[in-house]
Amino acid sequence: MSDEYRTRIKDLPENERPRERLHKYGPEILKDSELLAIILKSGFQGTSAIQLGEQILTALEGDLKRMADYKSKQFEKIKGVGEAKAAQIVAALELGKRLARFHAERDKITSPSDVADLMMSKMRYLQKEIVCVLCLDTKGGVTTKGVAGDLNDDLTWGKKLLSETTVFEGTLNASVFHPREIFRFAIEESANSIVLVHNHPSGDPQPSQEDIRATKQLIEAGNQIGIKVLDHIVIGDGIFVSLKEEGFI
Repeated sequence: MSDEYRTRIKDLPENERPRERLHKYGPEILKDSELLAIILKSGFQGTSAIQLGEQILTALEGDLKRMADYKSKQFEKIKGVGEAKAAQIVAALELGKRLARFHAERDKITSPSDVADLMMSKMRYLQKEIVCVLCLDTKGGVTTKGVAGDLNDDLTWGKKLLSETTVFEGTLNASVFHPREIFRFAIEESANSIVLVHNHPSGDPQPSQEDIRATKQLIEAGNQIGIKVLDHIVIGDGIFVSLKEEGFI
């Protein structure tokens, strides 16, 4: 075998072919480029599927996390990745996200950890901040002293998740992050309470002073209209912070 990859994977020795290695040893041992090669199925003239996988990773500057936020058109800009191959990659990524969320989904939200489990796969790799709202129903379960809102209240976790939506994209700022956008959605869903969730693209979930200030503004607004803000969860890279649990609100 020459120093260069052969164009076709079937020209490789059988023990070097990604698909055969996956069947024999499991997917865990494959390199990222080999997993991509299996998804891509083929390369292009003079370039094997494995080489094309390596080119895609090079375009991502070696940061595999960026792939989760790539759109089809962005993949198509990489030489050798046409519309069909871009669609294959995006579809595989989306299936992975859905499986991760399916594993985490529960009928009830019983704690900040449940919220983090539900939202982590959606938010941890995003390159921009987004704010999501989880609307909960009126049927209670586990009671936690002073989770949010009026700090003297007894508010209830263990509530059924009615719906979840993204209500804002961009840096969280109290001056532009209007309560009406949050509570209009909550009212439409007939929610009894809500949980705020947003991400930090840096991977560090430590809340900023603006995060805390905007949350307190929303808590006050919610108290006035009768929709409690149970908590605000900040998602980082595999870790999270509950503003209430940490005593920020």
